Amino acid sequence: MRFPHRASLSSEARLRRRHRFYIRLLLITLFVMTCLALPRNLVSLAGIGYSLTTMLLMVELEGSIRHGGKGNPLDLPYRLLGLLTLLAQWFWYFTPLSHRESGWPLLVLTTLFVGWSVLRLVGFLAEEKHVNGSVLMGAISGYLLLGLTAGLLFTGLETIQPGSFSNLHIQGSSQFATDPISQASPHLQLVDFARLNYFAFVCLSTVGFGDVLPTTPLSQMSAVAFTVIGPIYMAVVMGLLIGRYAAGKAVRTDRDEPPGA
Repeated sequence: MRFPHRASLSSEARLRRRHRFYIRLLLITLFVMTCLALPRNLVSLAGIGYSLTTMLLMVELEGSIRHGGKGNPLDLPYRLLGLLTLLAQWFWYFTPLSHRESGWPLLVLTTLFVGWSVLRLVGFLAEEKHVNGSVLMGAISGYLLLGLTAGLLFTGLETIQPGSFSNLHIQGSSQFATDPISQASPHLQLVDFARLNYFAFVCLSTVGFGDVLPTTPLSQMSAVAFTVIGPIYMAVVMGLLIGRYAAGKAVRTDRDEPPGA
């Protein structure tokens, strides 16, 4: 897989590319969330959004569009991990529910890739000298990315171990059961993402409505992990952005202050 060499880009060109990346990432994550709000027979469109998100991160989160303009030796391993994650996603989408073990590669690879991606994204945001709309979009998209990833992981857990989550509003039924997309295509099946993605953002924001409960040790520890990750992300990113905004405002104030004042 070859990508254009960008080390020769000017500082301004790298800045524009980073800001376009922030906007695209936000639009794709919003597309996925919109798909999750659609009727069940259309929720499968969210799979396209997940794949587009993985491809965008794999291509754009590289060292040559950071402020230094130099490639990172870890770019290639990062792209290879992204490619494996993409393959695991599609393998899981098209695997019959009877092969529940297919969810394990998805869980492991997605966790590693998104964790690495969020660290790189925070590194990009930390190097921004000025806080503007595009930078804020990048920060928001990182938070949404964490929530959508948690939803994907929770769905993978439910696929591997049915009953990992219970819904208090629907007694005696399986809210998270797998429904066939088409009667004519029994091998193409869809896990109900919407409810578990809702629960993922409940965990991430530490709201805790209590209508969905993790019932197994693995699902419970996963929920705890994202309950911890959410506030940490907000604290780190908001601290960075507020620091950059305050520093930029101080510089502008010093420039506007008349000499000898």
